[in-house]
Amino acid sequence: MRDYYEVLGVSRECDAGGLKASFRKLAMEHHPDRNGGSEESSVKFQEINEAYSVLSDPQKRAAYDRFGHAGVNGGAGMGGRGNFQDAGDIFSEVFGDVFGDMFGRRGQSQQRPGPTRGQDLRYDLDVTLEQAYAGADVEIVVPAAMTCETCDGSGAKPGTSPTTCTTCRGHGRVRSQQGMFQIERACPRCGGSGQMVMDPCVDCHGHGQVRRERTLQVRVPAGIDDGSRIRLAGEGDAGALGGPRGDLYLFVSVAPHDLFERDGLDLLCTVPVPMAIAALGGEIEAPCLMGGDNCDGADRQIVKVPEGAQTGRTIRLKGRGMPSLRSRERGDLVVELFIETPAKLTAKQKELLREFAGLCGDQQHPKCTTFVGKAKRFWEDVTGA
Repeated sequence: MRDYYEVLGVSRECDAGGLKASFRKLAMEHHPDRNGGSEESSVKFQEINEAYSVLSDPQKRAAYDRFGHAGVNGGAGMGGRGNFQDAGDIFSEVFGDVFGDMFGRRGQSQQRPGPTRGQDLRYDLDVTLEQAYAGADVEIVVPAAMTCETCDGSGAKPGTSPTTCTTCRGHGRVRSQQGMFQIERACPRCGGSGQMVMDPCVDCHGHGQVRRERTLQVRVPAGIDDGSRIRLAGEGDAGALGGPRGDLYLFVSVAPHDLFERDGLDLLCTVPVPMAIAALGGEIEAPCLMGGDNCDGADRQIVKVPEGAQTGRTIRLKGRGMPSLRSRERGDLVVELFIETPAKLTAKQKELLREFAGLCGDQQHPKCTTFVGKAKRFWEDVTGA
C-alpha cells in the first residue's frame, strides 16, 4: 500500500490548501470519465480519493502520521471504503465551486424551500393617439394567480393542515446515486415543498392559488410612444409560501390616426388647400390635438397659406406636437399642403378658367415652363433634330 503523501505528490509538511490543490489536479487528471472508463484510471482515482479523505481530516492525518495505515483502520484498502468519505461528498467539498450542486453539498438538502416570488405578467395595452398626447386613466382587466382565501394559501381544506412528505421527510430534496456520484433534485412527490396535502381545498384543489381576473386603474403618461413599457410593481402573480408578488408589464401600442402621423415628438398632417386659396393666398384651418385631460376632443389652428403655394410645401406650428415623457419639451405640428383642383365645374366656371388660362404667361407657371424646356431638349437629343 503506497504512502498517502506519495499518492498525492506532496510533502508531509504540506498544508490543507496544498493538499486540496494537488487532489483537484490529480482527480481531474485520473477521473474515469475523462479516461474512457479504463480500469487503470478507476484504481488510480480511488487511490487518490482514499489518500485525500485521510489527509484532509486533521484527526485521521495525525493518526496516520503516527501509526501509518494501521492508525486509520488499515482494513480500508484500495478497493474498500472503510471509514473514508463518500466520493460524492469529497467532490462536493473540493469541487463545489466548479460543479455546484451536482454532488449535493452536505446540509443543503436539510433546508426546506422558502417563499418564492410570483411570476411576472405581460399585458398588451392599446391606446389612441389622443390618449398618448394628453395622458389618460384607463381601466384594464388582468387574469392573475392569487392566494386562495379559503385555505390562506396552504392548499389544505380548512380545518386540516399539510403533512410532512414521506418521500423527502420534509426536506423538499432527494438524492440519487449514479455510479460514484450523488445527484440532488427536487422531490418528485411534493414538488420541493416538503409537504403533502392529503385533504385538498375545494377552491384551489390543493395548489394554494387560484387564477382570477383583477381590475386595475392605470395612468398612461402624456407623451408615451408606441412600443413603450410600463411596469406595475407587485401586480403580477402571487408568490408561493408567502413570497412577494411578481410585476405586471404593460406593452403599449398606439393606434394609427386618421389625420396625424407621429415622427418622434412632431406630428405630421396633410391638409388639402383649394386651388384659388393656393394661388391668391389666404387662411385654412388645420386640426390640432388638444391638451389637458380631454382626450377625445380636437382643436383647430389657423394656418396662413402664402400666395402661389405649391403641393408639398410644409408649414411648421411650434409647440403643437407631442409632449416629451422626460422633459417639458414639445414637438411641432408640421402641416403639409396639398393643392386640390376643383372638380365638377359648371359651364360658367369652365369659361372663366379658359379665359384665365389665356391670360396666364410663362411667369405664372415657372415650373411648367422649365419642365417643357427640358423635355424639348431631350426630344431634340433623341431625334437628332
